[in-house]
Amino acid sequence: MPSRYDLSVVVPFLNEEESIRHMYDAVISAVEPLERRFEVIFVDDGSTDRTLAIARELATSDDRLRVISFRRNYGQTPAMAAGIDHARGRVIVTMDGDLQNDPRDIGELLKKIEEGYDLVVGWRHDRQDKLFSRKIPSVIANWLIGKVTAVPIKDNGCSLKAYRAEVIQNVPLYAEMHRFIPAMAAIAGPKIAEIKVRHHARNFGSSKYGLSRVYKVLLDLLTIKTLAGFFSRPTIWFSLLGAPFAVLGVTLGVATVLSFFASGTFPMPLAGTGLLFIALSVFLFFNGILGELVYKTGDTKTGDFARMAVSDRTNIEGSARAKESITQ
Repeated sequence: MPSRYDLSVVVPFLNEEESIRHMYDAVISAVEPLERRFEVIFVDDGSTDRTLAIARELATSDDRLRVISFRRNYGQTPAMAAGIDHARGRVIVTMDGDLQNDPRDIGELLKKIEEGYDLVVGWRHDRQDKLFSRKIPSVIANWLIGKVTAVPIKDNGCSLKAYRAEVIQNVPLYAEMHRFIPAMAAIAGPKIAEIKVRHHARNFGSSKYGLSRVYKVLLDLLTIKTLAGFFSRPTIWFSLLGAPFAVLGVTLGVATVLSFFASGTFPMPLAGTGLLFIALSVFLFFNGILGELVYKTGDTKTGDFARMAVSDRTNIEGSARAKESITQ
């Protein structure tokens, strides 16, 4: 098999035994007419049904399909990161495995990439989801993400995206960060486009998401803002956080001294509180220095987490080569 493809299609699955065969047929039918060398990577995120068994069965009859499996459920972002990390295509397309994304849109994504864009985001303009639990929270989240990150994407949550491999394989993905790929990638200054894509109602299985993910998105958004604004100078960020505590601690220290000279008694609670605030500011400052050292000397490609999570991978090339590929 060639070591480099024109296209890699990465699809994570979690308990999708009813849809995985249909997804495989849909992807192959959509990509074959494009006349490009391609591979398909199915990532099983610790499914407890027959999803993995069916994926392996499909892989044994098609050498264009590879399967990665996790020992347990790690989440959609690590699953997507594992597929991206092992993809060998010049362009990588990601999509959900529940058949709500339409593989027929892959051709349109590739056309945009060929126009010179580095990242093309799908926009589910006619989204077939529940209004109050999915669509309204999504609109609010996309507006908030655009305001905070200054990357105005209409549909950050759409998994159907296309990337140049050299861009996405250097973007750190963890937690729920797949929703923030455009914002994370924007640090490197890529050309980003957004196009309308089809969206279908779910016919098999049940959704893995609900309103409970809102707080995770907010926390990740804070992380993204921090990375985007201070990723190369974390000392500045932590110093800004610690400055108010330092000012408050010094103020309480001065108040302690004045109170001692005025009354002759030492106000222990006041002094202790001031000392705690000063200690907190010093702690934050040294955290910034530690972050600076990590940035200068460490590897920020946290997508390597996906390698550690991988326990198995089915590949028609043979188990020896698959094992060697995963270790690399």
